[in-house]
This record gives sequence, structure tokens and C-alpha cells, in this order.
Amino acid sequence: MKKLVSLLLTIALAFVVFTGFRWYRYITNTDSPYDEIGITLNNAMPGPINAWGCAKLKTTFGSSLPPYGCAAENARQWK
Repeated sequence: MKKLVSLLLTIALAFVVFTGFRWYRYITNTDSPYDEIGITLNNAMPGPINAWGCAKLKTTFGSSLPPYGCAAENARQWK
């Protein structure tokens, strides 16, 4: 039983690390703010983390349309 719990915790930790790395790579990219997986991950993040990610994306891509999750009410302006 102890081995099973250890295995499940290892798998959960690996998933969190991989997802967090993928999200951070999207937030700090300089190619495009329209990566579908990155948009989904950023939109799923809790409020303060999402806000920080959107601010980071706005700094890099402020002149383009914001991706889903970072758009204001009219979908043409950044949050």
C-alpha cells in the first residue's frame, strides 16, 4: 500500500511539474500568444497566477489582440 501511495504521489508531482513548466514556457515565449495549449493552461490557472501570466503576455504582445483568458469585456483589450 505504501508503494502505491508513493507511486501516485510521484505521478501527481510529475504532472504538476510538467504542466507548470509548459505554462511558464507559454507565458515567457516571444513567438505568439495564440498557442492553444498555453491559452488553456493560463485560463485554468487561479486568479492571481492568471493575472500575472496575462501581464507578462501583455508586456511581450501588447500590440496584438489578447488571447482567451486575458481579454477584457470587449475581447479587443487586455485585462
